[in-house]
Amino acid sequence: MNRQPGFTLFCRLCAALPVLLVAGLLVFLWLQSRHALGPALFFGDADPVKAILGLAPVWDGIWPACAGTLCLVALAGLTAVPLGILCGIHLSEYATGRSARVLSLLVDILAGAPSIIMGLFGFALILYLRHSIAPEANASLLLSGVCLGLLVLPYMVNATATTLAALPADLRLLGPALGLTRWQAIRHILLPSAGRGIMSGVVLSIGRAAEDTAVIMLTGVVANAGLPRSLFGVYEALPFHIYTAAAEYRGPEDLERGFGAALVLLALTTVLFLAAGTLHRTMENRWRKGA
Repeated sequence: MNRQPGFTLFCRLCAALPVLLVAGLLVFLWLQSRHALGPALFFGDADPVKAILGLAPVWDGIWPACAGTLCLVALAGLTAVPLGILCGIHLSEYATGRSARVLSLLVDILAGAPSIIMGLFGFALILYLRHSIAPEANASLLLSGVCLGLLVLPYMVNATATTLAALPADLRLLGPALGLTRWQAIRHILLPSAGRGIMSGVVLSIGRAAEDTAVIMLTGVVANAGLPRSLFGVYEALPFHIYTAAAEYRGPEDLERGFGAALVLLALTTVLFLAAGTLHRTMENRWRKGA
Protein backbone atom coordinates (compact mmCIF):
# COMPACT_ATOMS: atom_id res chain seq x y z
CA MET A 1 0.00 0.00 0.00
CA ASN A 2 2.89 2.36 0.73
CA ARG A 3 4.16 1.93 -2.83
CA GLN A 4 0.92 2.88 -4.53
CA PRO A 5 1.43 6.69 -4.52
CA GLY A 6 4.90 6.24 -5.99
CA PHE A 7 3.59 3.89 -8.68
CA THR A 8 0.79 6.33 -9.54
CA LEU A 9 3.32 9.14 -9.88
CA PHE A 10 5.50 6.97 -12.11
CA CYS A 11 2.52 6.18 -14.37
CA ARG A 12 1.68 9.86 -14.63
CA LEU A 13 5.26 10.71 -15.55
CA CYS A 14 5.21 8.02 -18.25
CA ALA A 15 1.94 9.42 -19.59
CA ALA A 16 3.42 12.92 -19.66
CA LEU A 17 6.53 11.76 -21.53
CA PRO A 18 4.91 11.66 -25.02
CA VAL A 19 3.44 15.12 -24.46
CA LEU A 20 6.84 16.47 -23.43
CA LEU A 21 8.54 14.81 -26.41
CA VAL A 22 6.07 16.26 -28.91
CA ALA A 23 6.23 19.69 -27.30
CA GLY A 24 10.03 19.58 -27.26
CA LEU A 25 10.13 18.52 -30.91
CA LEU A 26 7.79 21.35 -31.93
CA VAL A 27 9.81 23.93 -29.99
CA PHE A 28 13.07 22.65 -31.48
CA LEU A 29 11.75 22.76 -35.05
CA TRP A 30 10.28 26.22 -34.52
CA LEU A 31 13.53 27.59 -33.09
CA GLN A 32 15.51 26.16 -35.99
CA SER A 33 13.12 27.40 -38.68
CA ARG A 34 11.55 30.57 -37.28
CA HIS A 35 13.44 32.85 -39.68
CA ALA A 36 12.34 30.80 -42.70
CA LEU A 37 8.66 30.53 -41.82
CA GLY A 38 6.43 32.56 -44.10
CA PRO A 39 4.94 32.57 -47.60
CA ALA A 40 8.42 32.40 -49.14
CA LEU A 41 8.95 28.98 -47.56
CA PHE A 42 6.03 27.64 -49.59
CA PHE A 43 6.16 29.66 -52.79
CA GLY A 44 9.62 31.23 -53.00
CA ASP A 45 9.49 34.21 -55.35
CA ALA A 46 6.36 33.03 -57.15
CA ASP A 47 2.94 34.60 -56.73
CA PRO A 48 1.05 32.45 -54.17
CA VAL A 49 -2.26 32.41 -56.06
CA LYS A 50 -0.64 31.51 -59.37
CA ALA A 51 1.54 28.91 -57.65
CA ILE A 52 -1.45 27.22 -56.00
CA LEU A 53 -3.31 27.13 -59.31
CA GLY A 54 -0.26 25.75 -61.10
CA LEU A 55 0.09 28.81 -63.33
CA ALA A 56 3.57 29.73 -62.10
CA PRO A 57 6.50 27.41 -61.32
CA VAL A 58 7.85 27.27 -57.76
CA TRP A 59 11.61 26.76 -57.60
CA ASP A 60 12.53 27.75 -54.04
CA GLY A 61 9.40 26.72 -52.13
CA ILE A 62 7.87 23.56 -50.75
CA TRP A 63 4.36 23.96 -52.17
CA PRO A 64 4.92 21.32 -54.90
CA ALA A 65 6.28 18.95 -52.25
CA CYS A 66 3.18 19.55 -50.09
CA ALA A 67 0.89 18.82 -53.03
CA GLY A 68 2.87 15.69 -53.92
CA THR A 69 2.69 14.44 -50.33
CA LEU A 70 -1.09 14.89 -50.25
CA CYS A 71 -1.42 12.99 -53.52
CA LEU A 72 0.76 10.19 -52.16
CA VAL A 73 -1.29 9.88 -48.98
CA ALA A 74 -4.53 9.85 -50.98
CA LEU A 75 -3.30 7.11 -53.33
CA ALA A 76 -1.89 5.06 -50.45
CA GLY A 77 -5.19 5.38 -48.58
CA LEU A 78 -7.23 4.36 -51.62
CA THR A 79 -5.02 1.28 -51.91
CA ALA A 80 -4.67 0.25 -48.28
CA VAL A 81 -7.95 1.16 -46.59
CA PRO A 82 -10.46 -0.89 -48.66
CA LEU A 83 -8.11 -3.86 -49.06
CA GLY A 84 -7.08 -3.76 -45.40
CA ILE A 85 -10.64 -3.60 -44.07
CA LEU A 86 -11.83 -6.43 -46.32
CA CYS A 87 -8.81 -8.58 -45.50
CA GLY A 88 -9.28 -7.87 -41.77
CA ILE A 89 -12.94 -8.88 -42.00
CA HIS A 90 -11.97 -12.13 -43.71
CA LEU A 91 -9.25 -12.82 -41.15
CA SER A 92 -11.54 -12.20 -38.18
CA GLU A 93 -14.91 -13.49 -39.40
CA TYR A 94 -14.32 -16.08 -42.11
CA ALA A 95 -10.83 -17.56 -41.93
CA THR A 96 -10.44 -20.51 -39.57
CA GLY A 97 -7.80 -22.98 -38.53
CA ARG A 98 -4.64 -23.23 -40.60
CA SER A 99 -5.70 -20.67 -43.21
CA ALA A 100 -6.20 -18.04 -40.50
CA ARG A 101 -2.79 -18.77 -38.99
CA VAL A 102 -1.04 -18.63 -42.37
CA LEU A 103 -2.76 -15.40 -43.38
CA SER A 104 -1.98 -13.82 -40.03
CA LEU A 105 1.67 -14.86 -40.35
CA LEU A 106 1.94 -13.38 -43.83
CA VAL A 107 0.42 -10.10 -42.67
CA ASP A 108 2.91 -9.95 -39.78
CA ILE A 109 5.80 -10.63 -42.17
CA LEU A 110 4.63 -7.83 -44.43
CA ALA A 111 4.29 -5.51 -41.42
CA GLY A 112 7.89 -6.24 -40.43
CA ALA A 113 9.34 -5.79 -43.92
CA PRO A 114 11.62 -2.72 -44.21
CA SER A 115 10.28 0.04 -46.42
CA ILE A 116 13.30 -0.26 -48.72
CA ILE A 117 12.08 -3.74 -49.66
CA MET A 118 8.79 -2.29 -50.89
CA GLY A 119 10.74 0.35 -52.81
CA LEU A 120 12.83 -2.36 -54.46
CA PHE A 121 9.62 -4.20 -55.32
CA GLY A 122 8.31 -1.13 -57.14
CA PHE A 123 11.65 -0.61 -58.89
CA ALA A 124 11.76 -4.27 -59.98
CA LEU A 125 8.17 -4.02 -61.21
CA ILE A 126 9.14 -1.13 -63.47
CA LEU A 127 12.07 -3.10 -64.87
CA TYR A 128 9.82 -6.09 -65.51
CA LEU A 129 7.23 -3.97 -67.32
CA ARG A 130 9.90 -2.32 -69.45
CA HIS A 131 11.18 -5.71 -70.64
CA SER A 132 7.75 -7.27 -71.17
CA ILE A 133 4.43 -5.58 -71.93
CA ALA A 134 5.15 -1.85 -71.40
CA PRO A 135 8.53 -0.67 -72.75
CA GLU A 136 7.70 2.93 -71.85
CA ALA A 137 6.92 2.18 -68.19
CA ASN A 138 8.64 4.52 -65.77
CA ALA A 139 8.66 5.50 -62.11
CA SER A 140 5.62 7.60 -61.28
CA LEU A 141 3.30 9.01 -58.64
CA LEU A 142 0.88 6.11 -59.13
CA LEU A 143 3.60 3.53 -58.54
CA SER A 144 4.75 5.29 -55.37
CA GLY A 145 1.20 5.55 -54.05
CA VAL A 146 0.45 1.87 -54.64
CA CYS A 147 3.75 0.76 -53.07
CA LEU A 148 3.10 2.95 -50.05
CA GLY A 149 -0.40 1.50 -49.83
CA LEU A 150 1.03 -2.02 -49.77
CA LEU A 151 3.55 -0.92 -47.15
CA VAL A 152 0.85 0.31 -44.74
CA LEU A 153 -1.65 -2.43 -45.62
CA PRO A 154 -0.78 -4.57 -42.55
CA TYR A 155 -1.74 -1.72 -40.22
CA MET A 156 -5.25 -1.72 -41.65
CA VAL A 157 -5.54 -5.52 -41.64
CA ASN A 158 -4.38 -5.91 -38.04
CA ALA A 159 -6.44 -2.97 -36.77
CA THR A 160 -9.61 -4.32 -38.40
CA ALA A 161 -9.10 -7.95 -37.42
CA THR A 162 -8.05 -7.18 -33.84
CA THR A 163 -10.93 -4.79 -33.22
CA LEU A 164 -13.53 -7.15 -34.67
CA ALA A 165 -12.15 -10.08 -32.67
CA ALA A 166 -12.38 -8.06 -29.44
CA LEU A 167 -16.10 -7.32 -29.79
CA PRO A 168 -18.25 -8.99 -27.10
CA ALA A 169 -20.12 -12.20 -27.88
CA ASP A 170 -23.46 -10.60 -26.99
CA LEU A 171 -23.00 -8.12 -29.81
CA ARG A 172 -22.35 -10.94 -32.28
CA LEU A 173 -25.59 -12.63 -31.27
CA LEU A 174 -27.58 -9.48 -31.98
CA GLY A 175 -27.46 -9.94 -35.76
CA PRO A 176 -28.89 -13.51 -35.85
CA ALA A 177 -31.48 -12.50 -33.24
CA LEU A 178 -32.70 -9.78 -35.60
CA GLY A 179 -32.79 -12.16 -38.56
CA LEU A 180 -29.81 -10.58 -40.33
CA THR A 181 -27.50 -12.50 -42.60
CA ARG A 182 -23.85 -12.79 -41.65
CA TRP A 183 -22.79 -9.99 -43.98
CA GLN A 184 -25.68 -7.78 -42.86
CA ALA A 185 -24.64 -8.28 -39.23
CA ILE A 186 -21.06 -7.37 -40.09
CA ARG A 187 -22.12 -4.36 -42.13
CA HIS A 188 -24.71 -2.88 -39.77
CA ILE A 189 -23.55 -4.01 -36.31
CA LEU A 190 -19.93 -5.16 -36.10
CA LEU A 191 -18.26 -2.59 -38.36
CA PRO A 192 -19.91 0.44 -36.68
CA SER A 193 -18.96 -0.95 -33.28
CA ALA A 194 -15.37 -1.48 -34.45
CA GLY A 195 -15.16 1.90 -36.16
CA ARG A 196 -12.89 3.53 -33.60
CA GLY A 197 -10.32 0.73 -33.77
CA ILE A 198 -10.44 0.66 -37.57
CA MET A 199 -9.89 4.41 -37.76
CA SER A 200 -6.86 4.04 -35.50
CA GLY A 201 -5.43 1.85 -38.25
CA VAL A 202 -6.26 4.56 -40.78
CA VAL A 203 -4.43 7.12 -38.65
CA LEU A 204 -1.34 4.92 -38.38
CA SER A 205 -1.44 4.27 -42.11
CA ILE A 206 -1.69 7.98 -42.91
CA GLY A 207 1.26 8.85 -40.70
CA ARG A 208 3.37 6.03 -42.12
CA ALA A 209 2.57 6.92 -45.72
CA ALA A 210 3.21 10.63 -45.21
CA GLU A 211 6.68 10.26 -43.72
CA ASP A 212 8.26 7.39 -45.66
CA THR A 213 11.26 8.20 -47.82
CA ALA A 214 12.80 4.89 -48.88
CA VAL A 215 9.86 3.78 -51.01
CA ILE A 216 9.43 7.01 -52.92
CA MET A 217 13.15 7.42 -53.60
CA LEU A 218 13.04 4.28 -55.76
CA THR A 219 9.64 4.78 -57.35
CA GLY A 220 9.34 8.30 -58.70
CA VAL A 221 10.19 11.24 -56.43
CA VAL A 222 12.66 13.81 -57.79
CA ALA A 223 13.79 17.30 -56.85
CA ASN A 224 12.26 20.35 -58.58
CA ALA A 225 9.60 18.33 -60.41
CA GLY A 226 6.92 20.93 -59.77
CA LEU A 227 3.28 20.18 -59.08
CA PRO A 228 2.11 16.65 -59.94
CA ARG A 229 0.75 16.76 -63.50
CA SER A 230 -0.52 13.20 -63.82
CA LEU A 231 -0.52 9.84 -62.09
CA PHE A 232 2.18 8.64 -64.46
CA GLY A 233 4.62 11.51 -63.96
CA VAL A 234 7.31 12.32 -61.42
CA TYR A 235 6.62 14.51 -58.40
CA GLU A 236 8.04 16.09 -55.26
CA ALA A 237 7.37 15.10 -51.64
CA LEU A 238 8.14 16.64 -48.28
CA PRO A 239 10.15 13.70 -46.84
CA PHE A 240 12.46 13.70 -49.86
CA HIS A 241 12.75 17.49 -49.73
CA ILE A 242 13.80 17.30 -46.07
CA TYR A 243 16.31 14.57 -46.89
CA THR A 244 17.92 16.55 -49.71
CA ALA A 245 17.94 19.72 -47.60
CA ALA A 246 19.78 17.93 -44.78
CA ALA A 247 22.23 16.19 -47.12
CA GLU A 248 22.99 18.97 -49.62
CA TYR A 249 22.43 22.30 -47.89
CA ARG A 250 24.83 25.05 -48.94
CA GLY A 251 24.25 27.45 -46.09
CA PRO A 252 22.22 28.20 -42.94
CA GLU A 253 19.29 29.45 -45.01
CA ASP A 254 18.91 26.12 -46.80
CA LEU A 255 19.06 24.26 -43.50
CA GLU A 256 16.45 26.56 -41.96
CA ARG A 257 14.14 25.84 -44.89
CA GLY A 258 14.71 22.13 -44.30
CA PHE A 259 13.67 22.49 -40.65
CA GLY A 260 10.68 24.54 -41.82
CA ALA A 261 9.69 21.73 -44.20
CA ALA A 262 9.93 19.26 -41.29
CA LEU A 263 7.62 21.46 -39.22
CA VAL A 264 5.18 21.69 -42.12
CA LEU A 265 5.26 17.90 -42.56
CA LEU A 266 4.44 17.44 -38.88
CA ALA A 267 1.60 19.95 -39.14
CA LEU A 268 0.32 18.29 -42.31
CA THR A 269 0.30 14.90 -40.61
CA THR A 270 -1.62 16.39 -37.68
CA VAL A 271 -4.23 17.83 -40.05
CA LEU A 272 -4.59 14.44 -41.73
CA PHE A 273 -5.05 12.80 -38.32
CA LEU A 274 -7.79 15.28 -37.45
CA ALA A 275 -9.44 14.68 -40.82
CA ALA A 276 -9.34 10.92 -40.16
CA GLY A 277 -11.03 11.49 -36.80
CA THR A 278 -13.74 13.61 -38.41
CA LEU A 279 -14.28 10.94 -41.06
CA HIS A 280 -14.61 8.33 -38.34
CA ARG A 281 -17.32 10.27 -36.53
CA THR A 282 -19.20 10.87 -39.78
CA MET A 283 -19.06 7.21 -40.81
CA GLU A 284 -20.03 6.04 -37.33
CA ASN A 285 -23.10 8.26 -37.31
CA ARG A 286 -24.06 7.11 -40.81
CA TRP A 287 -23.62 3.44 -39.89
CA ARG A 288 -25.79 3.87 -36.80
CA LYS A 289 -28.53 5.58 -38.79
CA GLY A 290 -28.35 2.84 -41.41
CA ALA A 291 -28.60 0.17 -38.76
